[in-house]
Amino acid sequence: MLLAYTAIAIALFFAMNIGASGAAATLGPAYGSGAVKKQLALLLAGLGAMLGAVIGGGEVVKTVGEGIIPQSIFSIEVALVILLSATLTLFLANMIGIPLSTSEVTIGAVVGVGIAFQALHVNNVLYIVSFWLLVPVAAFLICFILGKTIQVLERRWPELKGKGVWKKWLALLLVATGFIEAFSAGMNNVANAIGPLVGAGIIAQTSGIWLGAVFVALGALIFGGKVLETNGKKIISFSLLEGTAVSGTGGGLVIIASVFGIPVPLTQATTSGIVGIGCARNGFQLWQKGVIRKIIKVWIVSPILSLVMSYSLIQVFLHPNPYMVVIVLAIIIATIGTLSLYKSVKLEQQTVQQ
Repeated sequence: MLLAYTAIAIALFFAMNIGASGAAATLGPAYGSGAVKKQLALLLAGLGAMLGAVIGGGEVVKTVGEGIIPQSIFSIEVALVILLSATLTLFLANMIGIPLSTSEVTIGAVVGVGIAFQALHVNNVLYIVSFWLLVPVAAFLICFILGKTIQVLERRWPELKGKGVWKKWLALLLVATGFIEAFSAGMNNVANAIGPLVGAGIIAQTSGIWLGAVFVALGALIFGGKVLETNGKKIISFSLLEGTAVSGTGGGLVIIASVFGIPVPLTQATTSGIVGIGCARNGFQLWQKGVIRKIIKVWIVSPILSLVMSYSLIQVFLHPNPYMVVIVLAIIIATIGTLSLYKSVKLEQQTVQQ
């Protein structure tokens, strides 16, 4: 019983972090443009995420709870390993300063358990990974086309840049698309916290979704302020229509993925949309190459790091295998050592060149 309560506590803490880092960011464009005040932005983000989770979160919860590994191997201990792995991975990443995707971290942890038990629905995993590739590409292309269209419209009607009587209506449109994006975040991301609990039979799906929805909303309201500030300042240089295009595209794509039960990274969809708008406005610049490299690194690191974490926890606590633990530790040490050596050699070469 204690393990079940511990798993629920970790899941709810995870849900609050999802609300703070994911849902709160969705109203950043509206807040940054001055369309909505801070407290109202956080309230709308929390409400949108809660409604999204309750209305449409069920399919993604099913995927996380039974679509990746057989439900027969799900237990309280397995759910605890998945939640611990995802939470610890995100915590370590935050300490190092690496932004990771909660969806990818959670799926990576589930896959790690499947590998440890040698029971994995490989076709479903490949299906999910294909969406991780398609969604950012689609967001970039859609926003690039929308960006070019917005340029034409703003040149023809300069008031569409947010001047005069149009400013109020464009601001409302931006708030509405931000709310839709928050809705999509709740619809897709509540499964990251609740899916393992449902899969292990610790909590029923309906009550689990409601509980997760409440804590995602609380996370946005209580801890989302800093994320809102950061996100709002990042894209304040966009026009109201451009911000609407980014929010609407990211939210729309994530809602579509959620209908199919696919957990996808909203942050990467939004970032790809921002790059698409930037390319439409200024062409492909060096900073955009850096953003794309960052997206690729996050896409690779997020699931692999949590996969290794969950696999190691299974080998240590549930299926004690000291040989596999030694191998995993050796791989981690070798990887860290190689990266450190690479940086040292690169720094030495730069010093010699100078």
